[in-house]
Amino acid sequence: MVLAQLGGSISRALQQMSNATIIDEKVLNECLNEITRALLQSDVQFKLVRDMQTNIKKIVNLDDLAAGHNKRKIIQQAVFNELCKMLDPGKPSFTPKKGKASVIMFVGLQGSGKTTTCTKYAYYHQKKGWKPALVCADTFRAGAFDQLKQNATKAKIPFYGSYMESDPVKIAVEGVERFKKENCDLIIVDTSGRHKQEAALFEEMRQVSEATKPDLVIFVMDSSIGQAAFDQAQAFKQSVSVGAVIVTKMDGHAKGGGALSAVAATKSPVIFIGTGEHMDEFEVFDVKPFVSRLLGMGDWSGFMDKIHEVVPMDQQPELLQKLSEGNFTLRIMYEQFQNILKMGPIGQVFSMLPGFSAELMPKGREKESQAKIKRSMTMMDSMTNEELDSSNLKLMNESRMMRIARGAGRPVREVMEMLEEYKRLAKIWSKMKGLKIPKKGEMSALSRNMNAQHMSKVLPPQMLKQIGGMGGLQNLMKQMGSSKDMMGMFGGGDK
Repeated sequence: MVLAQLGGSISRALQQMSNATIIDEKVLNECLNEITRALLQSDVQFKLVRDMQTNIKKIVNLDDLAAGHNKRKIIQQAVFNELCKMLDPGKPSFTPKKGKASVIMFVGLQGSGKTTTCTKYAYYHQKKGWKPALVCADTFRAGAFDQLKQNATKAKIPFYGSYMESDPVKIAVEGVERFKKENCDLIIVDTSGRHKQEAALFEEMRQVSEATKPDLVIFVMDSSIGQAAFDQAQAFKQSVSVGAVIVTKMDGHAKGGGALSAVAATKSPVIFIGTGEHMDEFEVFDVKPFVSRLLGMGDWSGFMDKIHEVVPMDQQPELLQKLSEGNFTLRIMYEQFQNILKMGPIGQVFSMLPGFSAELMPKGREKESQAKIKRSMTMMDSMTNEELDSSNLKLMNESRMMRIARGAGRPVREVMEMLEEYKRLAKIWSKMKGLKIPKKGEMSALSRNMNAQHMSKVLPPQMLKQIGGMGGLQNLMKQMGSSKDMMGMFGGGDK
């Protein structure tokens, strides 16, 4: 996850405070100083950090708190609320509607990742059921149209541009008109960038804006500039009506926190953050879930949304039926691996789970895990239906393993490792046997059947410790049991 270092530092400061026997003024100051240091290292403006520290001290007045109050909880909540306030611009952005043609214009400096972000934005909405199209009105940079063309072709999104025409306004108008006739409901116009805030760039932006009359102007900004983002966002807001901001390159350095807080200070809502160069490394930015994940508290509703995206509603009861039977085959493992890969980057998904620190999954290890899953799937592609549908590993003799290894182009050792992984997952799956399937309108049986004892054996010790041991896990299970999202996933929610 982005800002893993910042999140880790703040989480550690709160953990040290929680471990203290008595919460007094000294412990609170040490905790706040640690958080302040972490935010300043992430290039957050000094004034914002100082205001946050003052506000927390006002809220958490240790002398006025009665003996029965949980001081740890009050401090944690105050830190959470102040971080949310720091990143919240206080106003929503325009949201396009399906079926109604919306023109979205992208602006920004050269090198901020505008063209790539246009395609990511289109691809994200395409997956959600929109019909997007891309228009390249960038005639200034050589290769801009080629780049957009390659990205759009890869994502199977229609595009428009010209190698001959040098007037960006003419291209933008023609492209928008064409896609409106083709009933596209999200028309994205990519404009030229410059090396610095030139008057010519702003004039061209105004002309394209007047000609296409966009419903939303999105400013794309490189997060590596840190708190200097404030001046840049203000300059663009004054020349063209910027309605939203997308902050890119959040994966590569430590200044992302400064960029996010600086943009919020201009009262411009950040709607997405770019977390890598691939198409799916693009996250919706929602302040509360973002801060919650940053502090290792997870984002349960975001996690459930991911599950609903990859496991269609009609397949969910079938999956639960298999779970309750406790019969785990290699085919089921293959299907679950497919679902994991569809969810997007593993670290991004795991950071939605309460107690999972982003520092546990560094960028390199995340890619390694995805590559390992793909290798396992390649090996399973070399298996027969009999092997995939049987839960009896005695079938897997030496000659079969050699045949699978040759078919997948992998060493026999890797086939054996994959089968060991299957055994481990089958053991976890067998613990779910007899899980009562909740009926429509019935209270979820999940927390009664899959108890904390079962879960504690499944989770890695490091993660269990972060959740807060058995006590924290039981609280999480209660949260899961009462969650409407969880009920919906298991076919038990009210329709």
